[in-house]
Amino acid sequence: MSRLAGDKMAIKGCKTLSVNPKSPDPEMIGKAASLIKNGGLVIFPTSSFYGLGAEAFHADAIDKVFRVKKRDPQKPVLILVASPADLAPLVRSIPKIATRLMEALWPGSMTLVFHAAEALPSNLTGHTGKIGIRLTSHPVASALVRAAGYPITGTSANLSGTGGRTTVADIDPQIRDQVDLVLDAGKTMGGKGSTVVDVTVNPLKILREGVISAERIKEISDQFPVL
Repeated sequence: MSRLAGDKMAIKGCKTLSVNPKSPDPEMIGKAASLIKNGGLVIFPTSSFYGLGAEAFHADAIDKVFRVKKRDPQKPVLILVASPADLAPLVRSIPKIATRLMEALWPGSMTLVFHAAEALPSNLTGHTGKIGIRLTSHPVASALVRAAGYPITGTSANLSGTGGRTTVADIDPQIRDQVDLVLDAGKTMGGKGSTVVDVTVNPLKILREGVISAERIKEISDQFPVL
C-alpha cells in the first residue's frame, strides 16, 4: 500500500491516515486536532511508540483513555506540550533543576513529573496530584499538540500491562476500534521509552530509566542542585 501523504484506509471501522513522519500534512494534522478538541481520541506516532491522544483538560476524554486502555484509574497519564512556556497553567511550580533539565534535554525522551495545577482534571493525574509532562521531538506528535492548542495525553496506545507498539498493525484491535482517527507514520523506533524524572522531591528521583540514562540526569542535577 502506498505511504504517500493523503492515503486512506479503513482498519475495522476506524479511519487511518498515512502521514509523512518527517513532514506531516497540515490538513491531516488539523483534522486530528479538531477531533481531539471535540473530545475524541487519536492514535499518533511518538519517537518510541504510538501514543493515544486526548485533550488534557477534557475530563470525559481522559475517562475514555482509561477505559480504552483498561488502565488503573489510580495511575496518572502523562501529557505532551508544544513548548516549555506551556507549563505555567499546568503545574504549581517549576523547580530550578527542572528548568535546567528542560534546557538540556527537551525536546526529547524525558518526562518530568510536577505537582499538578488545580485546573487539570483529577482523573488525568490518577488523583495523585502529580502530572508527567514531556516536550516531544517527533514531528507528527509535535505538530498535533501545536494544532490542538492544548496539551494532549501521550500515554502509549496499548492495553495496560502490555508493551508499547511500534506499528499501527500491532496495536490491539480493542484500542483501534475505539478511537476516532489513527495517524500512521510507519514504524517507530521502539526501545526503552522516555526517562521519567520526579522533580517534586529534593533530590530529584528517577522513576523510570529510559532512552536518557540515569547518569546523564545525574550529571546535570549535580551541576545544578535544587536549593
